[in-house]
Amino acid sequence: MHAAYVVHAGVTVGVFLGNVGNSLTFPGLINTHSLLGRVLLRATMILQQWWLTLAVECIFISISGQSFPQNRMCAFQVTSQTKRFATVGNVSGSVQLCENTTCCVGYYRVIDGQPKVDVLACDIVEKSCPDATCKAQKRFNGRQIKCVCNTDLCNSNITWTPESAQPPPTYSYFLDKLKKAAAIILTGTLLCFLLLIVAAKWRSRFKKKKSAIRLKTRTMKLNKENPLFLDDYGVSRLCSCQTTKTSEIDVANIELQQIVGNGHFANVWQGKYQGSMVAVKVFPAGWKTKFTAEKEVYELPLMKHAGIVHFLGTGRKPDGGSWLIVLQFAECGSLHSYLGKHTTNWKLSLKLCRSLSQGVSYLHSDLHRHGLHKPPVAHRDFSSSNVLVRADGTCVLCDFGCSTILRSCSEHRRWQSHTINIEGHTQLGTLRYMSPEVLEGHVNLSNSWCLMQGDIYALGLLLWEIWMRCSDLFEGGIAPQHLLPYESELGANVTLESLVQHVFHMDKRPSIPKHWETLPQGSVLQELLTDCWDCDPDARLTAQCVADRLVSLESCYTP
Repeated sequence: MHAAYVVHAGVTVGVFLGNVGNSLTFPGLINTHSLLGRVLLRATMILQQWWLTLAVECIFISISGQSFPQNRMCAFQVTSQTKRFATVGNVSGSVQLCENTTCCVGYYRVIDGQPKVDVLACDIVEKSCPDATCKAQKRFNGRQIKCVCNTDLCNSNITWTPESAQPPPTYSYFLDKLKKAAAIILTGTLLCFLLLIVAAKWRSRFKKKKSAIRLKTRTMKLNKENPLFLDDYGVSRLCSCQTTKTSEIDVANIELQQIVGNGHFANVWQGKYQGSMVAVKVFPAGWKTKFTAEKEVYELPLMKHAGIVHFLGTGRKPDGGSWLIVLQFAECGSLHSYLGKHTTNWKLSLKLCRSLSQGVSYLHSDLHRHGLHKPPVAHRDFSSSNVLVRADGTCVLCDFGCSTILRSCSEHRRWQSHTINIEGHTQLGTLRYMSPEVLEGHVNLSNSWCLMQGDIYALGLLLWEIWMRCSDLFEGGIAPQHLLPYESELGANVTLESLVQHVFHMDKRPSIPKHWETLPQGSVLQELLTDCWDCDPDARLTAQCVADRLVSLESCYTP
């Protein structure tokens, strides 16, 4: 009987284990054998609890396996330049276990039409990605492609075809880039050039406006100091219509010997008059206006001065022939001719410069003596050809055909009739000696100060010419050959356009030798020259100031 129970028990347990989930009871056994039934019932309950626990654990493991996946494993391969990828996961050989992403990334370089591994690692940018395989994305430069995927080690194999690669840049591509760059550079250059032009024009207008303001201030000051001195035109209100009585010369007493100079309007002859050597300026009959203009300057009261060529008289050849002006003869000829043939020492150069500046100062002066009035005169054609050199080494002014007499009268019409010959003739004189404002055509012809300051600019150029032939100012006592102003920069034959550009726009002047800075008088010479040819007429010296500085220079620097 006991053996039967054991079999039944074994069968019962086997049935229970083989039919998990069935509720097993043995009411007959329990009712028939109460002790054995209680034992079997207890065992059945224990087995049921164990089964339920096992089932719950299996379900939990299944659910947690779906909700919380294992860390992504990616193929790993980096270079020294891409070590930053090693920080986004644990690396073990050629495998990387990602920490913050489920995406693997691969960077490949296309070499000879085939992808070569550049970087394999966990993605440091993207946290999620839809593709299970590593599909090539569009290249973001000419040679590299990228793929991103979401399965283990998926980045080790890239899905790629040559058709998905972009063609390498062609010659036309680089040509287009070059054209765009060239267009940008050209546009920028043009804009800069235009800005420079605008700035230069603005600077020029500003300087002219500043000069005009200074001139107006000076004129108002002079009017306040001497109400009788200046009128609206900047000239003396006192009548200056007087002329000296000119004695007509009997041309029969003039012996013309040889031509010593040729001008545009007249020829200059060496001749004899009353036993003395004279210079005779002969104007053709058709140039009476030029003859009259120059004669009028010479006939002004109080015009006799050591710095102005001595005027002897005028005449006319018989039968309506040529017009003659007879002057004192200068033995050394023009300053241009003299400097071309001779060098000077320091003392002689100062003598030439001082006498020249004193002559200009007297020409510009407004004199009242013994009831006579000499109005200021602007020469307007200063050049080394229009200055003569006497045998004693002094300079005298001549050739007043372009000059303007700055006279005034109580009768305003007298002033107007006098200015007719200068209106519309802004650019008078020798081209290379014209001041910047005259070259540009912005000089005020009705203002005496502006016209006379044009003479000061030319005076500065003449001083430069003289000193450039002074042997004491050069090493070894050898002065360079005589050159006209701007001849070394612009050549022997200058044009108006080149002078406007060089003198007005670029504000250039004749070069001063650098070694003059080492000379005792060098700094004084440079300052005097620059103060004479300043671009602002109102900033230039007066002729008298130039003469005073030269006297001071002679006393301080006498060798």
